[in-house]
Amino acid sequence: MEGKNEQRAGLLYGIGAYGMWGLVPLFWPLLEPSGAIEILAHRMVWSLGVVAVALLAVRRWAWIGELVRDRRRLGLISVAAATISVNWGLYIWAVNNGHVVEASLGYFINPLVTIALGVLLLGERLRPAQWAAVAISVAAVLVLAIGYGKPPWVSLVLAFSFATYGLIKKKVNMGGLESLAAETAVLFVPALGFLLWLAATGESTFTAGGTGHGFLLAATGIVTALPLICFGAAAIRVPLSTLGLLQYLAPVFQFGLGVLYFHEAMPPERWAGFALVWLALSLLTWDALRTARRNRVLAAELLAVAAAAPAAATPDVTPTSDVTPTSDVTPTSDVTPTPGLSRTHQEPAPTPQDSAQQKIT
Repeated sequence: MEGKNEQRAGLLYGIGAYGMWGLVPLFWPLLEPSGAIEILAHRMVWSLGVVAVALLAVRRWAWIGELVRDRRRLGLISVAAATISVNWGLYIWAVNNGHVVEASLGYFINPLVTIALGVLLLGERLRPAQWAAVAISVAAVLVLAIGYGKPPWVSLVLAFSFATYGLIKKKVNMGGLESLAAETAVLFVPALGFLLWLAATGESTFTAGGTGHGFLLAATGIVTALPLICFGAAAIRVPLSTLGLLQYLAPVFQFGLGVLYFHEAMPPERWAGFALVWLALSLLTWDALRTARRNRVLAAELLAVAAAAPAAATPDVTPTSDVTPTSDVTPTSDVTPTPGLSRTHQEPAPTPQDSAQQKIT
């Protein structure tokens, strides 16, 4: 019963995290007339404050010393911070300039871009269904490029920047709160310097926009950290396959807001491109679930063989008092090993959606 309650709580945390990420396009327009770069700088500064309070509450500080002493990790964190800055800044600009649908497309194709990076940079091998999904997604981008009259740059930059960020995070291997704290700490000084420069030149909207506007800019820290905290709570309670499926909630919500709330245009060629992307994602999800199910069955069979092997190897002989032990018995080598004992346990392959330990911005 306790396990079911934990999974139910994890599912609610996951829905909360991706739901907040999906509805965040409603928040960024409230910050106008602040520009995307100013909003991004406030997001970096206030996020560090919120995450620091969260770390203080859970008393997790030991990782700081380890990170400072590890130059390679610190360098990767710096690259991750720069990459996510591009992603955050472009996303804010896209939402406030009428490109919500195009931004949602970036997060729809993100799993497919992650797969492509795995093949190109990590030498991973794809199953036939994954190759088909990638091919369909390439066709979708071509259809959208023809429809737009140019490649969907906003979608592509968002997808590639977030996939690259996920790849770096995989190498860094830090917890969500710790990672965000380290990244925002790297970004804090340049972000604060930019905000002070805006204030010195009279171009800052932090105080010029009134108290309410100032509070909204400060709230960017909560908007950034709260979904991540919920995501971290979900990640330890639900299977990764479930988390991978939940990640589609965010771009679905964003797409719905773009069409129904912001009334962005959806000509036939754009519908055709999105339909191809959704077909590719459906194929990818089906293949991932099928592979995970097959691996679970294989793991169960291997465990059953391993459990039955000791009983089969024990001779069913009852010693009698008429048998005199002798030292002339020579052990033979005619024992045939049990076939199942030489097979190693195979962990289920991670689904392509796992990349989100993603935080979706």
